[in-house]
Amino acid sequence: MRTAYDVIIRPIITEQSMEDLDIKKYTFAVAKDANKIEIKKAVEEIFGVTVIKVTTMNVGGKAKRTGAYPMGKTASWKKAVVKLSADSKNIELFEGMA
Repeated sequence: MRTAYDVIIRPIITEQSMEDLDIKKYTFAVAKDANKIEIKKAVEEIFGVTVIKVTTMNVGGKAKRTGAYPMGKTASWKKAVVKLSADSKNIELFEGMA
């Protein structure tokens, strides 16, 4: 059985994700096989908030140079953008970042 910490891997801290904090949108890297229902339950369990919408996308790996011939590739991963309800509290993990 997977725990909530197996579903949510890490937060995504970028300029674009920090701009969405004021409208209560938070971005996370999640497990590749996690669905929207599992992501919603995991965020609600870990942070004690109310989630109203989850948007997911698969991010493909990029080609990387590894020397002369063999072209390497970075790992592909899954990203989730979670929208919280208006009366929900903010996630403290992102508070000092913005």
